[in-house]
Amino acid sequence: MHLLELIKHHATQAQNGVPDWMLGYYKRSAISFADGTTDIATHVCWLQSRNFTIDLRLPINNQQVSAKPLEQYTENELRTLGNYEGWEAPCEWDGTALSWLNDTSLQYHNRWTEPGILHRIGNCMIELCPSNAYVEDWRLQPSGPGPLVGLRLIDDTCLDSNSVLHRGGGLIVCGDYAALVLGRPDSQADAGHSAQPANQFREALVAAQGNTSALKPLLQFETSVAHGSLSDGYKIQLTTCPHRNGQSLLPLDGFEFDEIGQQVLHRFTDEHGRARLRRFSIDTIEADCHYSQATPTTHDAKSWLSQEAETLTRYTQPLFSHSL
Repeated sequence: MHLLELIKHHATQAQNGVPDWMLGYYKRSAISFADGTTDIATHVCWLQSRNFTIDLRLPINNQQVSAKPLEQYTENELRTLGNYEGWEAPCEWDGTALSWLNDTSLQYHNRWTEPGILHRIGNCMIELCPSNAYVEDWRLQPSGPGPLVGLRLIDDTCLDSNSVLHRGGGLIVCGDYAALVLGRPDSQADAGHSAQPANQFREALVAAQGNTSALKPLLQFETSVAHGSLSDGYKIQLTTCPHRNGQSLLPLDGFEFDEIGQQVLHRFTDEHGRARLRRFSIDTIEADCHYSQATPTTHDAKSWLSQEAETLTRYTQPLFSHSL
């Protein structure tokens, strides 16, 4: 069935998880560090389902790597790819801070080890870390009301060869946006990041320059963020896989439940003509979420804003991200 039909007739909302104000697609507007410096350029994307997160971090557009055969990448291009970040991770909210654990990640080590202390006003969500090493300013991206779908990938199998292509990851659809993470087939490569040496993935890529057979398993991973709709499809805007830029995120037909209704199955034929089967566990399937740019405040605060609007609002405008 089409994903729209699955959402319409088989909504299964998670009974717990993050609050409604945290749901949706955020882009980072800025990160400020304890040394007084600030980054407003890096593309950083955060898509939030009820109980897991998808995260993507890339350099500015003209510094991203173009698609080409693996053996043709230069050392500098591989070093750039080696600094890409993309991951999916389950999360826990304690009412003040959000913690992530057991991620499926492009990197072999965890670059972001601290929980996030979160507070949101309007479309601005501020994230503090306990060590005070940095503070991040996130902006909820504009979207009309729409579905929230959170599915965590169990595995992605080529049925023709009966081989696992990806293990771990997830799919989040939130209104006008969607993101997909496909982990490497060897799940052990994505385990125990905190114990891995820093930047091992980047150094492995550089060391494998010119060697397609060595590069391919290192790069058999995807995190992509897309824009569109469930009726017209989602087109990739940002991705860890250069050859996937501008492509459709995934087919929207071929979804079904397993025999006992606890997993979502996705059957499709890929661009190479291979029959594929993805198995997902269900976080949440919700037909109608409102990704509002506003947050509640007190009656007195509203009166104050109205009273002082001539000066307070003379230059105000929506701000979604500083990323270039």
